[in-house]
Amino acid sequence: MALTCRHRPPSEHAFSPHDAVLRIAAPHIARRRFLTVTAAAAALAFTTNLPARGAVAAPVRGAARIPTDPFTLGVASGDPLPDSVVLWTRLAPEPFETDGGLGEQRVLVQWEVAMDELFAIVVQRGTALAYPEYGHSVHVDVKGLDPGSSYYYRFRTGPWISPTGRTRTAPAKGAGTTRLKLAAVACQAYQDGYYTVHRHLAREDIDVVFHLGDYLYEYAVDSAGGARQYAAGTLPDVFNRETMTLADYRMRYALYKSDPDLRAVHAAHPFVVAWDDHETENNYADDTSENAEPPEQFLLRRAAAYRAYWENQPLRAAQRPQGPDARLYRRLQWGTLAQFDILDTRQYRSDQAYGDRPHVPGPESDDPARTMTGAAQERWLIDGWKASTAVWNVMPQQVCFSQRKFDLNAQAKVSMDAWDGYRASRNRIVAGAKAAGVDNWMVLTGDVHVGYAFDIKDDFDDPQSRTLGTELTCTSVASGRDGVEKPANWDIYMQANPHLKFYNGQRGYVRVELGRQTARADFRTVSAVTSPGAPITTAASFVTEAGSPGLKSA
Repeated sequence: MALTCRHRPPSEHAFSPHDAVLRIAAPHIARRRFLTVTAAAAALAFTTNLPARGAVAAPVRGAARIPTDPFTLGVASGDPLPDSVVLWTRLAPEPFETDGGLGEQRVLVQWEVAMDELFAIVVQRGTALAYPEYGHSVHVDVKGLDPGSSYYYRFRTGPWISPTGRTRTAPAKGAGTTRLKLAAVACQAYQDGYYTVHRHLAREDIDVVFHLGDYLYEYAVDSAGGARQYAAGTLPDVFNRETMTLADYRMRYALYKSDPDLRAVHAAHPFVVAWDDHETENNYADDTSENAEPPEQFLLRRAAAYRAYWENQPLRAAQRPQGPDARLYRRLQWGTLAQFDILDTRQYRSDQAYGDRPHVPGPESDDPARTMTGAAQERWLIDGWKASTAVWNVMPQQVCFSQRKFDLNAQAKVSMDAWDGYRASRNRIVAGAKAAGVDNWMVLTGDVHVGYAFDIKDDFDDPQSRTLGTELTCTSVASGRDGVEKPANWDIYMQANPHLKFYNGQRGYVRVELGRQTARADFRTVSAVTSPGAPITTAASFVTEAGSPGLKSA
């Protein structure tokens, strides 16, 4: 979510070093070549410190010599396929030290997958090395599992055994699955409050959780933990600065994952993760930073942020960054019930128009050359829709897709960071969905720290135009502190946007149950996050019918 504004030349567009040939924007050959060179330099800087393929020559630390529990950051699983799921942990007996307390030694880690929580029926086991080059993280892509099944997993090194996690695989390809329960979360600024939302979500009957971005924030966290108000000096000074280096980002993930509620929700459910801006820097766009750093300098920071993100999430090797680039957009299926097209709306986008301030749409923001996704991702998305046989086509992504007017003027201001600032790009996506015949289209969104429910209209300025799908925005886990049920601009937003069916400013998540005939969305909220223990309630519920888009109160 935008917290500050930038001052940029209105005619300058950002170009990605790795997608320059595929970009829609007009060519700036000299700059493109320059950025390609600097991207290569950044990639070199961040690959010379990686383990060689198959390397095992370095000494492996004797696990018995680790004096304290190395599983302080918990366990996680993610990206379930019909026969596979990714298991994750990161060893850090001293999580608030830059090396996690393990120095430069490689550590041998055992893993197990079982049918039961007591591990009486172990179905797979193996070993992996925790490399210091990857922050002693472990990613195990366990294959050969049964479709549509629940499993338990754990890690072991020496005498130390990790917490037990529970995960599940997706149904078999082509399976006529009748139900899927998912939840969407986003925006968990540690300094803004406790993760009470995650504590409740850990107890939900959920098949998979989608984290839609801002898993961490780059801003300084003081010794009191911000709104958490710990005793003075509880947190070390290393967190009281903005994240810039690989060590900074690794340490910030350690801080976040030190939270017991975040560890609990990861252990309870498989996650599908995607970043937004704060995992790197507020409101960056491709290679353009918030504070107008030289691109080659910002790309080094982006490389550090992307690498730390992969190290700390249950992601496959296909998502592992190469320097400042990472292929995070990807596709998952849940039988024939749902197809998930997970987008990356930050890495490839054109620079925000009009200095990234709320603005009336104009020639700069409506330039048809502008893109939110980059040309390659846009084609991938639309081609995937054309091939889809799923009942529901779900698009998890980061920023508001539907039109969101900020005032009641004839020419209303809108966000330049959301799809309203990239209307030509949005129009291409909408046209692609229509051409592909996507009848049951659902967009899942984070970023804005409020809960929204939108009908996606063929023409947002004509309430009578055809409804094409629904958009559910999941509010935040902690960002924005406690929030209020009805923000001060509630009346204006509801009048200015007739397709907006729900607006709530409290913290929480959205829970969605997909069936073959209907989908139900429950907006779950808590009253406070600045003090722990608030109860969870359902603020509103909606249904939408397959073949008849549009939200109705449940």
